[in-house]
Amino acid sequence: MTYRTTPERMLALSYAPQRSRSALAALLALDDTLGQILRTTREPLVGQMRLTWWREALVALDTAPAPAQPVLQALAAEVLPRGISGATLAGMIDGWEVLLDPDPLTRPVLEGYAAARGGGLFAVAGQILGATARDPLAAAGAGWALADLSRHARDAAALLPAEMAATALADATRQRWSPAARALGALAHIARMDLSLPSGVSPPVGAPRRVARLAWHRFTGR
Repeated sequence: MTYRTTPERMLALSYAPQRSRSALAALLALDDTLGQILRTTREPLVGQMRLTWWREALVALDTAPAPAQPVLQALAAEVLPRGISGATLAGMIDGWEVLLDPDPLTRPVLEGYAAARGGGLFAVAGQILGATARDPLAAAGAGWALADLSRHARDAAALLPAEMAATALADATRQRWSPAARALGALAHIARMDLSLPSGVSPPVGAPRRVARLAWHRFTGR
């Protein structure tokens, strides 16, 4: 199954209730798979065709067994039995599709991208994990998606998503997260720490200050 198994991501995943970890991993694998399409496709038409295949495949999970594709099989086994439909998962593709447009990304477009990709993923994950109404899922998901986009964009194109991500993540990380949803809070903290790094600098693996920050979040929710 496609999944970016960075140490910090795995640490965040360990904060989820054990019964829900496989489902959260499957959701993140879906996001990684969709992101890989954008990173490896230069022709917008080809990218649209590949995203359309995934949209149709996700919707089909509601009425047919998963095909021999690891991510789809994981979603069918771990996510759909928890009351999440394939059509709901397909809605996250709306966020990725806007990135195929060669025109500059405006604030309204970025807001739509962040809400569909990150907001959609965090909403589904929150439902699976048992998040409460006070957990800032929308802000955290939007900031997480925007921070990731800014880290992969060219310098000029990264400015606006980075600015928007900083605002959303500041809001999300000042809240106290419920114990069940702290894996998502940890992802928001990781995104915020990544956002503070200079352009082109990879996140330091196992940096004591970063690990300590995540540990503090696990125990306090902040």
